[in-house]
Amino acid sequence: MKEKKLHQPKPEKKLIGRRELVSFPLLDIEEIEAKVDTGAFTSAIHCSDIHEEVRPDGTRVIALDLLDPSHPQYNHKKLEFTSYELREIKSSIGEKQERYVIRTTIKLFDEEIEAEFSLSDRSDMKYPVLIGRKLLRGRFIVDVAKKNLAHKYKIKHQQK
Repeated sequence: MKEKKLHQPKPEKKLIGRRELVSFPLLDIEEIEAKVDTGAFTSAIHCSDIHEEVRPDGTRVIALDLLDPSHPQYNHKKLEFTSYELREIKSSIGEKQERYVIRTTIKLFDEEIEAEFSLSDRSDMKYPVLIGRKLLRGRFIVDVAKKNLAHKYKIKHQQK
């Protein structure tokens, strides 16, 4: 006799727009504008002066500036990560580039999500953060006619 599988309800997906204000609690960045890009697999965050260093004890780290001095939310903090990967990522124009990838927490709506972000110089892009399919999958549905739904949700729930 065949066993019936118990139906597990899937968590409800939240609706997000083509642009959202997101926060990075571990990186000390609040409400920075992000482009939601269903064409991108990996999410990305704008960094400058990205370089690998070896500490005196032999530990390898990547050091970087989050954003750059021309960005209004630049906080002059040099960040270092000991946990990272170097991966081949396809750029928006189809070129393969080697980029460092880190894991960090992004806050969207009332949810904190641990996700991977490639570190790249996005100074020539309009938005410093890109949210890709890997982060979106199973959590969000994108309505390209809307924007800042997470921020509107936050304001609405603060007023209650």
